[in-house]
Amino acid sequence: MNDWARKIREGDVRALARAATAVENRDPQAAELLRELAPHAGHALVVGITGPPGAGKSTLVDAMALALRKQGKTLAILAVDPSSRITGGAILGDRIRMQQHHADAGIFIRSMATRGSLGGLARATADLARLMDCAGRDYVLIETVGVGQDEVEIAGLAQVTVVVLVPGMGDDVQAIKAGIMEIADVFAINKADQPGADRVEHELQAMLSLAHGHVPAIVRTVATDGTGIDNLLAAVERPVTQRSAGEIRGGPTIDHLGIAVPALDDAIGFYETLGLAVGQRERVASEKVDVAMLPAGDSRIELLQPSGPDSPIAKFLEKRGPGLHHIALRVPDLNAAVASLKAAGARLLNEPRQGAGGHTYVFVHPASAGGVLLELIQGESH
Repeated sequence: MNDWARKIREGDVRALARAATAVENRDPQAAELLRELAPHAGHALVVGITGPPGAGKSTLVDAMALALRKQGKTLAILAVDPSSRITGGAILGDRIRMQQHHADAGIFIRSMATRGSLGGLARATADLARLMDCAGRDYVLIETVGVGQDEVEIAGLAQVTVVVLVPGMGDDVQAIKAGIMEIADVFAINKADQPGADRVEHELQAMLSLAHGHVPAIVRTVATDGTGIDNLLAAVERPVTQRSAGEIRGGPTIDHLGIAVPALDDAIGFYETLGLAVGQRERVASEKVDVAMLPAGDSRIELLQPSGPDSPIAKFLEKRGPGLHHIALRVPDLNAAVASLKAAGARLLNEPRQGAGGHTYVFVHPASAGGVLLELIQGESH
C-alpha cells in the first residue's frame, strides 16, 4: 500500500481531504488511489438524504451526525450544494450549518458543487462515497441539492434513501410524487411540530397502500431539537437488515456462491466480461484463502484461491478441481439456526466465527445438507 493510502487507512484527515480534492478534480492519482484502497470497500452504510428545498435536510443531517457520534460511529457527510455562477464552486451553505463539528475528527464534511450535473448529484459523488467507505467511515451521508422531482440519481448510489418532507408546502405528496417519492426507503416528515404533519402522513399512507413489496417507513422528526432522530436512524438501518436477514421474503436468502479457483485474477477477468466487478478483495488468514467478492444483484459470487498448500481450498482443488465449493445463506438469527440444527442432529464444521467481509458464519457438513457444503451467515452483518 502506498504512503497516501496508508495514511488514509490510519485515519489521517488531511490525507483524506487531499484525496477528496483529487477525486473532485479528476486527478489521475485519485483513480490509482481508489484502486489501491478498493480491497477495503464495503464497510460503510451509504445513506442518501433528498427532498424539496426548505425541507430541512441539512439540519436533519446535522442531527443524525450528532446521534451517530453519540453511538461511537464515524461518518462522512457529502453535501452537494448548488454551484456558484461566478466561481463554479459549492456555495457551502451546509458547512455553515454544521460548524459545530469542525473539531471532531470522527465527522468528515465535504461540500461539493453540482457543476452543472442534473439529478441532484455532482459527477464525483460516487467516487467520493467510495473513498469515504475505504477510509473506514461507518456511515456516509449524502445530502442532495434539493432540486425536486428529477432528483432520483441518489437511489442508484445510496443503500438507503431518505426522502424528507415537511408540512405546509401545499399539496405535499402530489407536488413531487412523480420523481423522488418513488425512490424512498424511508420517509422523514421533518418539522413535525408544525400544523399539517398529520395530513402529510395520511397522504403518504394512502399512497403507500397501493405499493407492492417493501413498504417504506414513515418517521416524524423535529431536527432542530433532535426529536425522532433515533427512530429515523433505526428506520434507516432496517431496510439493510431486512435485505440481509431475508425478512422481505420471510426467510433465508442466498448470500453468495463460493467458487474455488486456482488463480483469482484469471477468474475475475472472466466474470468482468459478464459485467460484474470486484466489490471487495481480502486475505482470510484463518481460512488460508484469498477472496474476491463480486456483487451480482442481491447476491454475490465469492471466488476462493488458496493462500498456501495446506489451505482447505487447495485440498478441494486437488481432489475435485475448480468449481462450486459452497452455497451461503443469510439467516435472520444465526444462533437460533445453529441451535435448531444441533437439535436436529446436523453436523456442523465449526462454531460461529468471523470470516471474509466481517460476517459471522457457520459451515454445515455436506452429509447433512444434501451433498453440498452449506454456509450460514448472520444476515445483519452482510
